[in-house]
Amino acid sequence: MSFVTESSINEDFVFLDKMSEHEQVVFCNDKATGLRAIIAIHNTTLGPALGGCRMQPYRSLDAALNDVLRLSKGMSYKCAAADVDFGGGKAVIIGDPLTDKSPELFRAFGQFVESLGGRFYTGTDMGTTMDDFVYAKKETNNIVGVPEAYGGSGDSSIPTATGVLGGIKATNQILFGKDNLQGVTYAIQGLGKVGFKVAEGLLDEGADLYVTDINEKSIQAIQERAKTMSGSVKVVSNNDIYSQEADVFVPCAFGGIVNDDTISQFKVKAIAGSANNQLATEEHGIQLAEKGILYAPDYIINSGGLIQVADELYGANKERVLMKTREIYNVILKVYQEAELNQITTMEAANQICEKLMEGRGKRNSFYTPSIKPKWDIRK
Repeated sequence: MSFVTESSINEDFVFLDKMSEHEQVVFCNDKATGLRAIIAIHNTTLGPALGGCRMQPYRSLDAALNDVLRLSKGMSYKCAAADVDFGGGKAVIIGDPLTDKSPELFRAFGQFVESLGGRFYTGTDMGTTMDDFVYAKKETNNIVGVPEAYGGSGDSSIPTATGVLGGIKATNQILFGKDNLQGVTYAIQGLGKVGFKVAEGLLDEGADLYVTDINEKSIQAIQERAKTMSGSVKVVSNNDIYSQEADVFVPCAFGGIVNDDTISQFKVKAIAGSANNQLATEEHGIQLAEKGILYAPDYIINSGGLIQVADELYGANKERVLMKTREIYNVILKVYQEAELNQITTMEAANQICEKLMEGRGKRNSFYTPSIKPKWDIRK
């Protein structure tokens, strides 16, 4: 026999309070495969929720819940800024991506996604791969970002990097009155799938780079690429990347890198990169503004990948994706202009722009029917 105590009631209210902004939060448990996951749907005003699924060995259920709630809310703003007819959602799988994956686990996860009746579409994120979702797709069609051989649109890091380079150009336009990439120095943190492509794009334009990465092979690879390009590369340690006297800091790895420890080290004029949730808190955005450091809101500058996977649901079209990704340049410029005009931080300006978009479009976009093709399917 179990008893409901005052402490357990209080704990339940704490959980409910955390989820108060969200439309739906689903806890998924499948003993046969060991699946433990959470799906969070923040807002479907603009359409069914869309967001990736990450896999991490979270230290607790509370840590996993906090992560999925924060990420799913960010996706609502990201979808609005990217001008796609989807709302915000996210999923997390609790487990070690190196040891806990199995085809059966992702098929079980696909069944939970299918149970939501078209309210949530998902695909790869940190700790998961396109191949993982080939198995999930056996159980549901509400999967995006699978390999091209399975009807997907391919590597989403390509449009993500393209969008980041466009956002850097917009940043340079504000800083220097021209949007050229050359003649400017960049400190790049992380040379993963996106960061490496960003570095290549900058080198190709003749930029000088400071780079760091925990993977020595990535460091060696970018040094080799620099030999055939007009730009240059200098390798620095992970801790020293924050204090380089570069013009633009380009975070392409971890989130929360603008924090109490790093903000005093920055000597750059701007921060513009692909990492998610770069500000540890909103207060750090204010501190950047006080230091005169321009900040490109991460959920806008890194939205190229989202644009591609959203487009996949209409029938993959690389030319259409490229066209929408190029708009990131103009959106970032608008954010900077609104922040200057209203004397607010760029993050506040971005949020206000997205909230207005959601309010305005919400009157027109709430007509999708779950489990069937969206009524806005342009293939008709």
